[in-house]
Amino acid sequence: MSPPRRDASTSPPRNGRRATRSAVRWDLRLYIAGQTPRSLTAFANLKQLCESHLAGQYHIEVIDLVKNPQLARGDQIVAIPTLVRRLPPPLSRIIGDLSNTERVLVGLQLRERP
Repeated sequence: MSPPRRDASTSPPRNGRRATRSAVRWDLRLYIAGQTPRSLTAFANLKQLCESHLAGQYHIEVIDLVKNPQLARGDQIVAIPTLVRRLPPPLSRIIGDLSNTERVLVGLQLRERP
């Protein structure tokens, strides 16, 4: 299954439960370069992480830099795939396919550094 080029959907809460960060909306951008295996893996890993830790509290926007390379400048993208957390502050970036869940959770400040 391939990620949409620009995804404006928000996932509903599971079983009517709210995430532990119920008052916070997470605005995430995933910069990719086409439908490469790394891009698809990054999207799948991000979706799984959001469903597990932010159910109903997130918005993912996928930006394909093959189609819109000028959009890389705004978030200072130098490598792809890159995840940018825009909200809640502070802004943060995580580079890679997001397969290291612990590193991603720490990078998003969903978990304390060990």
